[in-house]
Amino acid sequence: MSSKGIESGNPQQIKMLLWSTFAGSKGCINRVKIVLQLKKMPLNTNQLSKELRLDYKVIERHLEILEQNELVTKVGNRYGSTFFLSSLLEHNLNLFDEVADKSKNCKEQ
Repeated sequence: MSSKGIESGNPQQIKMLLWSTFAGSKGCINRVKIVLQLKKMPLNTNQLSKELRLDYKVIERHLEILEQNELVTKVGNRYGSTFFLSSLLEHNLNLFDEVADKSKNCKEQ
């Protein structure tokens, strides 16, 4: 599911997007970590990789997915581009927290 066509005021559609992006994925734990880190402060891919102690390519792939689903926003076009939470995600952090809390895939083993 993509956020294209999702009404920003429709919590049910947004919850479905969050479930498919986070809970319905093996990479859920890493995507949740990325979002939680970006909640604290906007960062670039390299900074996220260092903060989360994850491979650069892993971070890059998860950021692509989050960006495709309009859950993060990228400022800049090259290495060093900074990522921010999108306004869609910022306005629905309560739904994000609910999905992350309920999903077994989103918890560290």
